[in-house]
Amino acid sequence: MSEQDYDLEDRLLDYGARIITLTKALPSDFAEHHIAQQLLRSGTAPLSHHGEAQAAESPADFIHKMSLALKELRESWRWLRLLDHAKLTPEGRSITPLIDETDQLIRIFVASIATARRNRDKDK
Repeated sequence: MSEQDYDLEDRLLDYGARIITLTKALPSDFAEHHIAQQLLRSGTAPLSHHGEAQAAESPADFIHKMSLALKELRESWRWLRLLDHAKLTPEGRSITPLIDETDQLIRIFVASIATARRNRDKDK
């Protein structure tokens, strides 16, 4: 992604697609299947939560929906690290860039939620 490309919606769309591609490439034995299902759910959820946050009815609703996306990203980060640590990734495929993107997205959501909370509290 270029330095000028800051569209969070597009990043989340790309992220979800990368998660889908990874989970489809995992072998289908018991451990990989279990992790793939969990990662597929948590890794695709932030896109929809972010969409819901865009239509939030109040600052509290926005914070809540962004927090749900953050929770899913943190879960995805853990599943990705487990896959990497257990060496369950498809042969010859590094998921380090995906782990790094997950970390960057987590940081973006943490900052956005903190800003929304400050703005909410300032308006009180």
